[in-house]
Amino acid sequence: MIDPALLEPLADDAWPARERARLGGWRLNASSGRSMRINACWPLATPDRDPEAALDAVEAWFAERGLPPRFKLTDGVVAPADLAARLAARGYGACKATLVMLGQLKDVAGGEGDAAIRLSDTPDATFEAVFTATAGDPEDGRERLEALGRIPAPARFARLDIDGVPAAIGASAIGGGYAGIFGMRTVPDHRRKGLARRVLRSLLAEAETLGADRAWLQVEADNAPAIALYADEGFTPGYRYSYWVR
Repeated sequence: MIDPALLEPLADDAWPARERARLGGWRLNASSGRSMRINACWPLATPDRDPEAALDAVEAWFAERGLPPRFKLTDGVVAPADLAARLAARGYGACKATLVMLGQLKDVAGGEGDAAIRLSDTPDATFEAVFTATAGDPEDGRERLEALGRIPAPARFARLDIDGVPAAIGASAIGGGYAGIFGMRTVPDHRRKGLARRVLRSLLAEAETLGADRAWLQVEADNAPAIALYADEGFTPGYRYSYWVR
């Protein structure tokens, strides 16, 4: 089992916000305001000032950017320990619980990659088109695409075509010996055909060649089908986090 204090900084670096700042051990991320991870304060370690002053500073920082303040509180990695109570006193509440799942690549990679899947180190126009087409909110999709393009090297972007037509995609970020999985999308007409599983296995097999020996991914805690898929591929629950908003 991985200590979230070790993995969370890797997760933050793997999915970079457009703008980033620090208040000591608090990480501030801002983009266009839609994807929560890159539009939130991650209070992973002690801030550089009194907690109430730090909360004031975070709220001001987001207000300056025209964004609502948002905090990402991770089980076992929150500083100070009473931050949830402090946020509740200011009118915040928890939402969007997310599960972080973990796996050893020797257990989950599934051997060699899939020859039908195209891998590249940047998201090409076809990858972007599939991602945009499967996004419920075009603005949210655009913001996430920008974040995908900021993933530091080495990164991999996978695309699976069916009968010459793009059907499923996914991406990975490699850092600290870990492969983080992002952007898993399947075109609606091709869902429930096992395509996501093939994309996942190919990304993990490629990650092994890039020096990773472990993998992690994030899935909303109420997304039972996705959790079942990842569990079937050898991933196990690690820890959870939630967002705190007004």
